Amino acid sequence: MDLARLFNLFIDLLFELWPIFAAMFRYILYAYLVLGPLYLIYKPPRRLIACFRRRWPDVLFYHPIEQKVIALTIDDAPSAHTSKIHRLLQCHHATATFFVIGSQVDGHRDDLVDLVRGGNELANHAMHDERSRSLSYVVLAEQISSVEHMIRDIYRQAEQSDAPENWFFRPGSGFFSTRMRKLVSHMGYQLALGDVYPHDAQIRLASLNAKHILSQVKPGSIVVCHDRREWTLPMLSVVLPELRRRGYRVVTLSALLRERMYQ
Repeated sequence: MDLARLFNLFIDLLFELWPIFAAMFRYILYAYLVLGPLYLIYKPPRRLIACFRRRWPDVLFYHPIEQKVIALTIDDAPSAHTSKIHRLLQCHHATATFFVIGSQVDGHRDDLVDLVRGGNELANHAMHDERSRSLSYVVLAEQISSVEHMIRDIYRQAEQSDAPENWFFRPGSGFFSTRMRKLVSHMGYQLALGDVYPHDAQIRLASLNAKHILSQVKPGSIVVCHDRREWTLPMLSVVLPELRRRGYRVVTLSALLRERMYQ
């Protein structure tokens, strides 16, 4: 069979298969367009978070340091799981910043006092488990103020002055607005988010969430996870010893910010 005939057969085959190749390409493109943004939401790279940090310099996403120190932050505190989380932190020589929902304080005040006495930090997560961005200016200000009074009372009861070292606010659901940023700043708070979020409020798989954190964490990271979920404790039971094995210190937000930034 001569080369010309082989070439013609190849061209004929190519034309026959082309619709299949085109369909496959379309499916791959659609998958990329759909799954790509979802992956960026699930595991945003540090470079993307750095863009957010430059866009909103008053919002805390991470602390740019070279030292192996990270902040662990725990939303939706307190709950029936808080004391167990505290004991786990103590076992691994770790501390954390607990973001307090005011409506959950009754019945768990002693747990919060114990957290403060144990070197942990309390921060403001508004009064209810809801989207803070949806609240009016007046309602949000009232909620932040109410929770602040609770936190001050807990610090006084713990005999640790009458306030945390810094005042941090994290909005419910993590979404903020320009109006919210101005309000929070006016009230003496720093708006704190994070750069490592395993979506543990939605995903109940402790092992998967632990792998997510351990694959994303870097020096200066701020890890966001949640109290009030039974899968948080087994997740942290994997994360904390592994971070310690890697040479990381797990501290509060205020302790992280005391670390010297790189130039």
